[in-house]
Amino acid sequence: MKQSGQIVLFHFPQTDLQSGKSRPALLIGKLPGQYDDWLICMISTQLRHHIDGFDEIVQTTDADFEQTGLKEPSVIRVGRLAVVNGNVLLGAVGEIAPHRLHRVKQNLSEWILQVE
Repeated sequence: MKQSGQIVLFHFPQTDLQSGKSRPALLIGKLPGQYDDWLICMISTQLRHHIDGFDEIVQTTDADFEQTGLKEPSVIRVGRLAVVNGNVLLGAVGEIAPHRLHRVKQNLSEWILQVE
């Protein structure tokens, strides 16, 4: 059963809609309505892409690292969002701690409120 905070595998497209590759993604939340649509964000091992105060870095020394199912330090790319049907998700590999999910959602909502 899918739930917010899970890390799943997803074939994430590039921003130019060219074919991407399977990578981990964070389930932020199920969209309201009758469909199994989820807001997700990409997770990358390319820590150099981290945007301070916006993205979330997951380090091997973090208390929740083992439960994430990630294999190495990674960045939750809050700005790399997609809405996808739950049927295209390739399965859960782990999950982040509730406090980390709250921080991701908080960063996203604060950014949305600032956009003009």
